[in-house]
Amino acid sequence: MVRITVSGLPGSGTSTLVRGICGSLGWSALNGGDVFREEAASRGLSVAEFSQLCKSDPAVDRELDSRLVEAMEDVSGPEIVESRLAGWWAYRNNIDCLRIWVEVDLDERLDRVTLREGDDVRRREESLLREEADRQRYTELYGIDILSMEPYDLVIDGTKPSATDVLQVVLTAMGDAS
Repeated sequence: MVRITVSGLPGSGTSTLVRGICGSLGWSALNGGDVFREEAASRGLSVAEFSQLCKSDPAVDRELDSRLVEAMEDVSGPEIVESRLAGWWAYRNNIDCLRIWVEVDLDERLDRVTLREGDDVRRREESLLREEADRQRYTELYGIDILSMEPYDLVIDGTKPSATDVLQVVLTAMGDAS
């Protein structure tokens, strides 16, 4: 069963944080973005095209989110679930776990996405458009404002600190929570 959720916008460092926690504690993780990308690929769609499909067919989006909640509730499931809505799902489904949000300012996030996906102005614009489309979809489908910190136990500003420093904050908080 899930022990923590890690959420944040693209480029916030959630995947790096999850790798650090898994490496430190030997835990397993499920990445909602990977599930999304795998489903897009299995349908022969780009991430942007699949995002549009989810917007036009809410059943597709709801199915993916349902799979994440099932994984979170599964006693043999991963200890960590990473997705933008994981904290919200744990909160709304009364799943007892530490819910973390990693906040990073827009310019830094865009720089990180550029480093990860290539230095391309078009990619930066696509990232911003996808982020806004996702935010609208979450509001329309679930009444969730992705930028609300309501469900989170720990909100970390990851703009300036190193990945190691962010990991240490989380490991300390986890020690305090146990």
